[in-house]
Amino acid sequence: MNVLSITHGGDAGMELFGPLVAEVGHRLDEWSFEQGAPPLLDAYDAVLVFGGFQHPDQDDLYSWLSEERDWLRGLIEKPQPLLGICLGAELLAQAAGAWVGRLPVPEIGWGEVELTDAGAADPVFSPLPSRFEGLLWHHYAHDLPEGAVALAHSAASLQAFRLGERCWGVQFHPEVTEPQLARWIGDASDPPPHPGRMLAETRERIGDWNELGRRLCRSFLAAAERMRAG
Repeated sequence: MNVLSITHGGDAGMELFGPLVAEVGHRLDEWSFEQGAPPLLDAYDAVLVFGGFQHPDQDDLYSWLSEERDWLRGLIEKPQPLLGICLGAELLAQAAGAWVGRLPVPEIGWGEVELTDAGAADPVFSPLPSRFEGLLWHHYAHDLPEGAVALAHSAASLQAFRLGERCWGVQFHPEVTEPQLARWIGDASDPPPHPGRMLAETRERIGDWNELGRRLCRSFLAAAERMRAG
Protein backbone atom coordinates (compact mmCIF):
# COMPACT_ATOMS: atom_id res chain seq x y z
CA MET A 1 0.00 0.00 0.00
CA ASN A 2 1.27 3.50 -0.86
CA VAL A 3 0.75 6.17 1.82
CA LEU A 4 1.03 9.93 1.31
CA SER A 5 1.95 12.15 4.27
CA ILE A 6 1.19 15.89 4.06
CA THR A 7 3.28 17.95 6.50
CA HIS A 8 3.44 21.65 7.45
CA GLY A 9 6.97 22.25 8.67
CA GLY A 10 9.73 20.09 10.04
CA ASP A 11 8.47 19.49 13.56
CA ALA A 12 4.97 18.07 13.10
CA GLY A 13 5.14 14.93 11.05
CA MET A 14 5.80 11.21 10.91
CA GLU A 15 8.15 10.71 13.89
CA LEU A 16 5.97 8.06 15.53
CA PHE A 17 3.83 6.99 12.58
CA GLY A 18 6.57 6.65 9.94
CA PRO A 19 8.19 3.51 11.41
CA LEU A 20 4.75 1.90 11.77
CA VAL A 21 3.96 2.46 8.10
CA ALA A 22 7.26 0.79 7.17
CA GLU A 23 6.81 -1.97 9.75
CA VAL A 24 3.70 -3.32 8.02
CA GLY A 25 5.36 -3.14 4.61
CA HIS A 26 3.81 0.01 3.18
CA ARG A 27 5.59 2.68 1.12
CA LEU A 28 5.56 6.26 2.42
CA ASP A 29 6.00 9.58 0.60
CA GLU A 30 6.07 12.93 2.42
CA TRP A 31 4.97 16.18 0.83
CA SER A 32 4.22 19.79 1.77
CA PHE A 33 2.01 22.23 -0.10
CA GLU A 34 4.75 24.80 0.41
CA GLN A 35 6.65 22.81 -2.24
CA GLY A 36 3.83 23.19 -4.77
CA ALA A 37 1.10 20.89 -6.00
CA PRO A 38 1.08 17.42 -4.39
CA PRO A 39 1.84 14.19 -6.25
CA LEU A 40 -1.01 12.60 -8.20
CA LEU A 41 -3.47 11.14 -5.70
CA ASP A 42 -4.16 8.11 -7.90
CA ALA A 43 -0.72 6.78 -6.91
CA TYR A 44 -1.74 6.47 -3.23
CA ASP A 45 -4.02 4.25 -1.16
CA ALA A 46 -4.21 6.36 2.03
CA VAL A 47 -3.41 9.92 3.13
CA LEU A 48 -2.16 11.36 6.44
CA VAL A 49 -2.33 15.14 7.00
CA PHE A 50 -0.41 16.43 10.01
CA GLY A 51 -0.41 19.59 12.11
CA GLY A 52 1.84 22.63 12.04
CA PHE A 53 2.48 26.03 13.58
CA GLN A 54 0.20 27.66 10.99
CA HIS A 55 -3.44 28.40 11.79
CA PRO A 56 -6.32 27.63 9.42
CA ASP A 57 -7.30 31.30 8.93
CA GLN A 58 -3.81 32.52 7.97
CA ASP A 59 -4.24 32.44 4.20
CA ASP A 60 -2.73 35.93 4.04
CA LEU A 61 0.53 34.57 5.45
CA TYR A 62 0.46 31.12 3.84
CA SER A 63 -1.22 31.31 0.46
CA TRP A 64 -0.95 27.55 -0.04
CA LEU A 65 -3.52 26.94 2.73
CA SER A 66 -6.33 27.65 0.29
CA GLU A 67 -4.80 25.22 -2.21
CA GLU A 68 -4.59 22.51 0.44
CA ARG A 69 -8.16 23.19 1.53
CA ASP A 70 -9.38 22.83 -2.06
CA TRP A 71 -7.38 19.63 -2.43
CA LEU A 72 -8.97 18.22 0.73
CA ARG A 73 -12.40 19.18 -0.55
CA GLY A 74 -11.74 17.03 -3.58
CA LEU A 75 -10.26 14.22 -1.49
CA ILE A 76 -13.52 13.91 0.48
CA GLU A 77 -15.09 12.49 -2.68
CA LYS A 78 -12.19 10.14 -3.47
CA PRO A 79 -11.82 6.49 -2.41
CA GLN A 80 -8.54 7.04 -0.50
CA PRO A 81 -9.04 7.11 3.30
CA LEU A 82 -7.71 10.17 5.12
CA LEU A 83 -6.57 10.85 8.68
CA GLY A 84 -6.09 14.55 9.51
CA ILE A 85 -4.41 15.59 12.76
CA CYS A 86 -4.76 19.03 14.43
CA LEU A 87 -4.28 21.52 11.56
CA GLY A 88 -5.08 18.65 9.20
CA ALA A 89 -8.40 18.09 10.99
CA GLU A 90 -9.18 21.82 11.03
CA LEU A 91 -8.54 22.14 7.30
CA LEU A 92 -10.66 19.05 6.64
CA ALA A 93 -13.51 20.54 8.69
CA GLN A 94 -13.19 23.81 6.74
CA ALA A 95 -13.15 21.93 3.44
CA ALA A 96 -16.41 20.26 4.49
CA GLY A 97 -18.01 23.65 5.27
CA ALA A 98 -17.77 23.68 9.07
CA TRP A 99 -16.94 26.71 11.21
CA VAL A 100 -13.34 26.85 12.44
CA GLY A 101 -12.21 29.53 14.89
CA ARG A 102 -9.92 30.45 17.75
CA LEU A 103 -10.60 29.03 21.20
CA PRO A 104 -11.02 31.58 24.03
CA VAL A 105 -8.29 29.65 25.88
CA PRO A 106 -5.95 27.31 23.94
CA GLU A 107 -5.94 23.64 24.93
CA ILE A 108 -2.27 22.95 25.61
CA GLY A 109 -1.22 20.13 27.90
CA TRP A 110 -2.37 16.70 29.02
CA GLY A 111 -6.15 16.53 29.31
CA GLU A 112 -8.97 14.02 29.38
CA VAL A 113 -10.46 12.87 26.09
CA GLU A 114 -13.65 10.81 26.01
CA LEU A 115 -14.98 8.73 23.14
CA THR A 116 -18.62 9.05 22.14
CA ASP A 117 -20.71 5.92 21.61
CA ALA A 118 -20.02 6.32 17.89
CA GLY A 119 -16.29 6.55 18.63
CA ALA A 120 -16.39 3.32 20.63
CA ALA A 121 -17.97 1.60 17.61
CA ASP A 122 -15.84 3.29 14.93
CA PRO A 123 -13.55 1.02 12.85
CA VAL A 124 -10.51 3.24 13.55
CA PHE A 125 -11.23 4.51 17.08
CA SER A 126 -12.72 1.39 18.65
CA PRO A 127 -9.29 0.03 19.77
CA LEU A 128 -8.84 3.10 22.03
CA PRO A 129 -10.02 3.25 25.66
CA SER A 130 -13.29 5.07 26.28
CA ARG A 131 -11.40 7.75 28.28
CA PHE A 132 -7.73 8.65 28.25
CA GLU A 133 -5.32 11.46 29.10
CA GLY A 134 -4.37 12.86 25.72
CA LEU A 135 -1.79 15.33 24.49
CA LEU A 136 -3.67 18.48 23.41
CA TRP A 137 -2.00 21.41 21.69
CA HIS A 138 -4.31 23.59 19.63
CA HIS A 139 -5.45 27.20 19.57
CA TYR A 140 -8.42 26.59 17.26
CA ALA A 141 -11.55 24.47 17.38
CA HIS A 142 -14.18 23.53 14.81
CA ASP A 143 -17.80 22.54 14.58
CA LEU A 144 -18.88 19.11 13.43
CA PRO A 145 -19.17 19.17 9.63
CA GLU A 146 -22.62 18.51 8.21
CA GLY A 147 -23.19 14.78 7.90
CA ALA A 148 -20.15 13.92 10.05
CA VAL A 149 -20.15 11.84 13.25
CA ALA A 150 -18.55 13.04 16.51
CA LEU A 151 -16.10 10.42 17.82
CA ALA A 152 -14.40 12.10 20.81
CA HIS A 153 -14.40 15.31 22.82
CA SER A 154 -12.59 17.07 25.64
CA ALA A 155 -14.14 19.48 28.13
CA ALA A 156 -13.53 22.39 25.74
CA SER A 157 -13.88 21.09 22.20
CA LEU A 158 -14.62 18.36 19.68
CA GLN A 159 -11.57 16.12 19.49
CA ALA A 160 -12.37 13.70 16.67
CA PHE A 161 -14.91 13.10 13.92
CA ARG A 162 -15.56 10.88 10.93
CA LEU A 163 -16.83 12.34 7.67
CA GLY A 164 -18.50 9.72 5.52
CA GLU A 165 -16.86 6.33 5.75
CA ARG A 166 -13.30 7.25 4.78
CA CYS A 167 -12.24 10.56 6.37
CA TRP A 168 -11.20 11.05 10.01
CA GLY A 169 -10.15 14.23 11.81
CA VAL A 170 -8.34 14.32 15.17
CA GLN A 171 -7.50 17.40 17.26
CA PHE A 172 -5.35 15.64 19.87
CA HIS A 173 -1.81 14.53 18.95
CA PRO A 174 -1.42 10.73 18.75
CA GLU A 175 1.70 11.13 16.58
CA VAL A 176 3.94 13.09 18.96
CA THR A 177 7.15 11.64 20.46
CA GLU A 178 8.98 12.78 23.60
CA PRO A 179 11.85 14.55 21.77
CA GLN A 180 9.36 16.21 19.43
CA LEU A 181 7.20 17.41 22.31
CA ALA A 182 10.26 18.67 24.21
CA ARG A 183 11.01 20.90 21.22
CA TRP A 184 7.45 22.23 21.22
CA ILE A 185 7.63 22.97 24.94
CA GLY A 186 10.92 24.81 24.43
CA ASP A 187 9.61 26.93 21.56
CA ALA A 188 9.47 30.51 22.87
CA SER A 189 6.99 31.51 20.13
CA ASP A 190 4.28 29.19 21.48
CA PRO A 191 5.12 28.15 25.05
CA PRO A 192 2.75 26.05 27.17
CA PRO A 193 1.36 27.64 30.36
CA HIS A 194 3.63 25.60 32.68
CA PRO A 195 6.65 24.25 30.74
CA GLY A 196 8.37 22.53 33.66
CA ARG A 197 5.22 20.78 34.79
CA MET A 198 4.40 19.70 31.26
CA LEU A 199 7.88 18.23 30.77
CA ALA A 200 7.48 16.23 33.98
CA GLU A 201 4.01 15.03 32.99
CA THR A 202 5.32 14.08 29.56
CA ARG A 203 8.10 11.90 31.01
CA GLU A 204 5.47 10.12 33.09
CA ARG A 205 2.87 9.62 30.36
CA ILE A 206 4.62 9.46 27.01
CA GLY A 207 5.15 5.68 27.02
CA ASP A 208 1.46 4.87 27.38
CA TRP A 209 0.58 7.73 25.02
CA ASN A 210 2.85 6.44 22.29
CA GLU A 211 1.30 3.00 22.62
CA LEU A 212 -2.14 4.56 22.12
CA GLY A 213 -0.80 6.48 19.10
CA ARG A 214 0.58 3.29 17.58
CA ARG A 215 -2.76 1.59 18.14
CA LEU A 216 -4.61 4.39 16.35
CA CYS A 217 -2.15 4.47 13.44
CA ARG A 218 -2.27 0.70 12.96
CA SER A 219 -6.06 0.79 13.13
CA PHE A 220 -6.23 3.46 10.41
CA LEU A 221 -3.79 1.57 8.19
CA ALA A 222 -5.76 -1.65 8.67
CA ALA A 223 -8.98 0.16 7.73
CA ALA A 224 -7.25 1.54 4.63
CA GLU A 225 -6.10 -1.96 3.66
CA ARG A 226 -9.66 -3.30 4.00
CA MET A 227 -10.99 -0.48 1.82
CA ARG A 228 -8.31 -1.11 -0.79
CA ALA A 229 -9.14 -4.80 -0.84
CA GLY A 230 -12.68 -4.27 -1.45
